[in-house]
Amino acid sequence: MTASKRFLALDVFRGMTICLMIIVNTPGNDMTFAPLLHAKWHGFTPTDLVFPSFLFAVGNAMSFVMPKWAGMSRSAILTKIFKRTALIFLLGFLMYWFPFVRFDGNHQLVLAPLSDTRILGVLQRIALCYGIGSLMIYFLKPRLALIISIMFLFLYWGLCIWFGDAADPLSITGNAGLKLDLWLFGESHLYHGEGFAFDPEGLLSTLPAIANVVAGFTVGAYVQKKGKDYEGLAKLLLTGAMLLFLAYCWNMVFPINKKLWTSSFVLITVGLDCIIISAIIYLIDFKNKTQFTYFFEVLGKNPLFVYLLSEILVICLYIIPMGDNSNLFSWIYINIFSYAGNYFGSLLFSVSYMLVCWSVGWLLDKRKIYIRV
Repeated sequence: MTASKRFLALDVFRGMTICLMIIVNTPGNDMTFAPLLHAKWHGFTPTDLVFPSFLFAVGNAMSFVMPKWAGMSRSAILTKIFKRTALIFLLGFLMYWFPFVRFDGNHQLVLAPLSDTRILGVLQRIALCYGIGSLMIYFLKPRLALIISIMFLFLYWGLCIWFGDAADPLSITGNAGLKLDLWLFGESHLYHGEGFAFDPEGLLSTLPAIANVVAGFTVGAYVQKKGKDYEGLAKLLLTGAMLLFLAYCWNMVFPINKKLWTSSFVLITVGLDCIIISAIIYLIDFKNKTQFTYFFEVLGKNPLFVYLLSEILVICLYIIPMGDNSNLFSWIYINIFSYAGNYFGSLLFSVSYMLVCWSVGWLLDKRKIYIRV
């Protein structure tokens, strides 16, 4: 198995993740097919796999990058880790602050206040998990980092039960993560998509998410050493199946919940990612089936840029007025995609939007431009 093919499998895996992330984030209207929605609270849907798979891919990529650090000084490595962590976190924060201005009560354009800007979010969680995961693996070595990550899952379980509301410690309004976020950041800096202040990418639930990154690193390192034969791939598949079983067992006492990022959620997502990446490696490296790969490679080679583009562009569509209290986003859906019906029209809109973002990635790839953060 050549290095290029291993990177190809990783690019395809990342590209699939970005592709689905854009589709599920930008439906044309509120009527969306059930598999493309997040579970309302406890439970699991295919959409819930998207974000943890990106964290898994971050860890997977680290397993290829870290060996190159062998000849670098400790200060250079730490600078690289902290710089990347800070930059990704800042990009996430600026994305939520964008477009940086708003109209006040007198219809005057004023600077959007930082006091109302969400602090945590998707990119911020990626940054924190990357930074902490990298430091753990670099200083503690991979095996110990994996053990500590498993300990994080048990610690998080205990914190949720001990510090959540006595009546229901895992409720959306009484969980320990929300209490910590409210104490640290206040309501105005949290996500309000549920109709009230609650951040699904909160600080406490970042703790178990670190395990997704470390697991991705562990699998990436394993594939480089043992993924050259059927036995190695079979062991990876069996590991995925075992994690699914353990997730089912843990779900009975600590339910699978993406918005709380419960420990059972970590196990089911890592298990599924092990199975999925095994299938990709099998098709690409064992069966030489590469006809489908380029489409996903385009997204996988510039994943953070394409994701950020998809978020910024949709914000622009929402803020461009089109009369009658409408915006360009709604206008495009109503005048083009709504004729396909509510559900199919919504899906066609999201797929078309993903293809627009893909086209930008394709132009970058053609020009050999790869934006690294």
